[in-house]
Amino acid sequence: MHIHILGICGTFMGGIALLARQLGYEVSGSDTNVYPPMSTQLASEGILLSDGCDTAALDPAPDLVVIGNAMSRGNPMVEYVLDRNLTYISGPAFLAQYILRDRWVLGVAGTHGKTTTASMVAWILEYAKLKPGFLIGGIPKNFGISARLGDAPFFVVEADEYDSAFFDKRSKFIHYQSRTLILNNLEFDHADIFDDLDAIKRQFHHLVRTVPQNGLIVAPRDDDNIKDVLEQGCWTPIEKCSTSAGWEACNLSEDGASFDVHFKGAKQGRVEWALMGQHNINNALVAIAASRHAGVMVHHAIDALGEFQNVKRRMERRGEVNGVHIYDDFAHHPTAITMTLEGLRRQVGSERIIAILEPRSNTMQMGVHKETLAAAFTAADEVVLFQPDNSQCFMQTIAAEIGSHAVVFADVDAIVAQVAQAATAGTHLLVMSNGAFGGIHQKLIDALEAK
Repeated sequence: MHIHILGICGTFMGGIALLARQLGYEVSGSDTNVYPPMSTQLASEGILLSDGCDTAALDPAPDLVVIGNAMSRGNPMVEYVLDRNLTYISGPAFLAQYILRDRWVLGVAGTHGKTTTASMVAWILEYAKLKPGFLIGGIPKNFGISARLGDAPFFVVEADEYDSAFFDKRSKFIHYQSRTLILNNLEFDHADIFDDLDAIKRQFHHLVRTVPQNGLIVAPRDDDNIKDVLEQGCWTPIEKCSTSAGWEACNLSEDGASFDVHFKGAKQGRVEWALMGQHNINNALVAIAASRHAGVMVHHAIDALGEFQNVKRRMERRGEVNGVHIYDDFAHHPTAITMTLEGLRRQVGSERIIAILEPRSNTMQMGVHKETLAAAFTAADEVVLFQPDNSQCFMQTIAAEIGSHAVVFADVDAIVAQVAQAATAGTHLLVMSNGAFGGIHQKLIDALEAK
């Protein structure tokens, strides 16, 4: 069977491409926005890519067209598919019908931490020699790929609340029928498709309705929005985290690099790992709980986390030049920015942190976080905000609210020149974007080396 994927370079659709290839299908794809790591991963698998608007890629017609949610009516490829009555399906529906049927699905949902937590769960199962399948919205360093079929029964999936396709406005995670479900947290996001927080809660409750009574939901104790969702009705056992009645982290080191794991008040072991920050400790607790439901002994899960490597673009250290450290992080929501900066601050102490942000997400550019974004940079010594000349974003307003240690640039090269000149030994450059950001990471490294 020949499958052609529209929007193949998105992290989710790129994963679908890998899984289809592993099923033995012929796979090709189209996209207009191609950048690493997904473009590199697809090329290494020998998957043929074509220009996102070149309808010649659909002639002769493939057996099935898988359409990503970035594709909309009016797109030449979409119109070609519809006009010629080609067989098509959404990415989540393809995953459900061709991959997840008869699998024990461990789904990881929430506004923040889905990619990291799903990677933790997959690694714990791998460490326990269960050889899980997975589809993750990033590339976990323990595996080096974002998706694989694995062995039955277990399959770990990053369960995203974004919509499925232009013809299916349900959240992706509704398709997956998770047996073990992690609800990490819940905040307002994706303002381009959700009118308000209640609309997101409604989708999360649809998700809760799909979990069987012999399954498990793992949830935080102190997230009021998750609590509201569960109070709408829940038919599945729940294990809570950050509470002495459930899962709890105790005796934390200052930087979060080690902590004891307790379950119902009893110590299970101590995690010693390379990650930092309270948010990652929370991720670890829910990952341990979900893995235990799949049959992994807690002490094995704790040992596995000691060997866990984070995901590319999640506080990924990209280089060090003359004592200047460069990091790449996917943070693009005020809460994620806050957690990332606070985690880095605990790790580096009083050393200088320069935070560099590209406000690339639809929600950010719509101004939804205008009232809360400035406060997210409290832990940074200096803040550099990117706003292209053609953008209607509001970075000048945010910079004014932050104060004199914040500046706005309309050009990536100008940011590189300014920051490279200002950075001295002991400076930490934290670049935050959910896109390629004009290759700024390597440009900073090159400029620092030239300096």
